Amino acid sequence: MSESTKVQEMASKRLGNIKAENAIFFMCDIQERFKPSIKYFKEIVEIAEKLVEATTILDIPLVVTEQYPKGLGETVSELKEKLKEDQKRYSKTKFTMLVPEVISQLEANNNIKHIVLFGIETHVCIQQTVIDLLEKGYEVHVVADACSSRTQMDRKFAFERFRQSGAIVTTSDAILLQLVGDKEHQHFKAIQNLIRKTAPDSGL
Repeated sequence: MSESTKVQEMASKRLGNIKAENAIFFMCDIQERFKPSIKYFKEIVEIAEKLVEATTILDIPLVVTEQYPKGLGETVSELKEKLKEDQKRYSKTKFTMLVPEVISQLEANNNIKHIVLFGIETHVCIQQTVIDLLEKGYEVHVVADACSSRTQMDRKFAFERFRQSGAIVTTSDAILLQLVGDKEHQHFKAIQNLIRKTAPDSGL
């Protein structure tokens, strides 16, 4: 790799110039048992639905994890309905989403540069996944209005830490419009329909 190419890649990471062909979405642990305890859970699910639908429209891979589903339940039904029939859901006990199967999926696709990350809890599993992905050299986009925790303090300080660490904290509408990038994009109207309804207030 030439020096100029390295400089361009570093600049791209700082700017967060995400491209759909180099992206993968990570949905973290949006499960039944979290419903009563997570702030703005209903709103987070609604925004996550939009992001999952976008992966189908834009043909972007999706990774889904579930934290100890035996005790915490499976992915909420509203989101399971949006998943493709062959979508795998990886069970885990570690906080990070980077279980061996997910690492293998990333390593098998050298084209992936950008990870779009959302789910719960922001200061636990999202945070550890951000750290691990940054360590591996990926550009990480955390969708703030699709992430939450039991407390707003934990949530907001996690976002601050992500920025300090070099991740990009963004919103669902911003990331989807950036991925199409042009009114003339073949899927612009489909994405426009997804974001036509203003995203619900998720407390930010």
